[in-house]
Amino acid sequence: MGHVEAGHVSHTLPDGRVLLDDVSFRVGEGVTAALVGPNGAGKTTLLRLVAGDLTPQDGTVAHSGGLGVMRQFVGNVRDASSVHDLLLTTAAPQVREAAAVLDAAELAMMERDDEPAQMRYANALTGWGDAGGYDAEVLWDACCVAALGVPYDKCRYRDAGTLSGGEQKRLVLEALLRGPDEVLLLDEPDNYLDVPGKLWLEERLRETSKTVLLVSHDRELLDRAADRIVTVEAGRAWIHGGRFATYAEARQDRNERLEELRRRWDEEHAKLRQLVMMLKNKATFNDGLASRYQAAQTRLRKFEEAGPPEVPPRDQSIKMRLRGGRTGKRAVVCEGLELTGLMRPFDTEVWYGERVAVLGSNGSGKSHFLRLLAGVAETLPRGATPVEPVAHTGVGRLGARVVPGLFAQTHARPDLAGRTPCEIVMTEHARLQNAAMNALARYELQLCAEQPFETLSGGQQARLQILLLELGGATLLLLDEPTDNLDLASAEALQEGLEYYEGTVLAVTHDRWFARSFDRFLVFGADGSVYESPDPVWDETRVTRPR
Repeated sequence: MGHVEAGHVSHTLPDGRVLLDDVSFRVGEGVTAALVGPNGAGKTTLLRLVAGDLTPQDGTVAHSGGLGVMRQFVGNVRDASSVHDLLLTTAAPQVREAAAVLDAAELAMMERDDEPAQMRYANALTGWGDAGGYDAEVLWDACCVAALGVPYDKCRYRDAGTLSGGEQKRLVLEALLRGPDEVLLLDEPDNYLDVPGKLWLEERLRETSKTVLLVSHDRELLDRAADRIVTVEAGRAWIHGGRFATYAEARQDRNERLEELRRRWDEEHAKLRQLVMMLKNKATFNDGLASRYQAAQTRLRKFEEAGPPEVPPRDQSIKMRLRGGRTGKRAVVCEGLELTGLMRPFDTEVWYGERVAVLGSNGSGKSHFLRLLAGVAETLPRGATPVEPVAHTGVGRLGARVVPGLFAQTHARPDLAGRTPCEIVMTEHARLQNAAMNALARYELQLCAEQPFETLSGGQQARLQILLLELGGATLLLLDEPTDNLDLASAEALQEGLEYYEGTVLAVTHDRWFARSFDRFLVFGADGSVYESPDPVWDETRVTRPR
């Protein structure tokens, strides 16, 4: 069994902004705790501090037991080019080191198959076994069968990039939850999972005896799986000892108490200052009051040194002004469309102004479908990057004056790497600096306006992508899991923005709350069929399809 503890941790960003200020919390043995808070509040930074990726500038972090870590974007892990490499990221350090030695020995054997190379390879195999590599392969085999439906030997060399985001997450989660590590740090583990996958994760988190600290914005998962809630906001942290169902009320009560304490502190401060001023004036004419004046000064000084109580964190105010524009009546037309190897041919039409949610299991082709529609466009929004063609047969075309804008599921935007939000908005959308900063402020991105894109939190990257869609003038929004990394306030702002958007929306989502706001549901079935449903379908086998 293990535990996680942070004591008086502070962290300041390179721009001088204090991200964490005297943060303390403890997650005891066998407890599943959720780390929540606004995007950019420091949740991922806290996980990186516990994982040892960062060193605390002040304070301490500690954990007992082996530590398993899931990064926010598992598909972006450096050197994770194959399924084998991806699984190695979940292994113990000695296994990763032995794997590197074995890979080097195999490469040497390929270049020169002589006796020294053979001896080196034999020693590397021995080291692989001594480090626990063969035991890891047995574990990985079970994980691959559970997550991908095939044994490890048949998929170990498969390019990890060919797996869907949900398949990558499920594979890593299987390895961590089945593995020997007693403490797990999970950053957005439910992102890209379909609803059956989320239900599986909820059950496994309830069953596990491991100590788990996770970041998630899925309210249903939080309520079903988390024993307690650790909130990070305004640089501080506080703990709600109950489940998420009572969290909103607990947060409101806490903020009201903080407001009352601050009001009383201000009143007491004003009284002490008034007393000091009164005694100062009277002591000028009466030496007998000098001692009382000095005592009042001392009392005021100690009162101010103790400082005021914590200020209640302000609520977020995000204003998304998605505009769109008038297009032809038929925004999207599909005739006998088949994505190669993913689904059967299907026909559908999407009319101007409709909100269509694309549902279905992971790996069924939903993201490829959006990329296909983005790639067939004759016109792209200003600042958009061309989308690679998707192998298909049949017809998938856009209507007159339809300009698509794609929200990337994995936030993979190499065109934005190394550039700051302010620079991106000014360059791609011809905004002066003041106008760019005003636009970023509406999305609460002004504080990270000078940070490189890749250093932003997942939620900040998501909000910036939505802002770029707004400024680009897209009349068809192709949104691939847009709410996965958005905190609650940002997700609500997006839903409100879509209500006033004068255009057409196709969104791939596994967010049960978000999907209820859509008009139609296009379901990608596990057997390759594509059909429409009037209501959200989370387990497509429940629907009887017409023959």
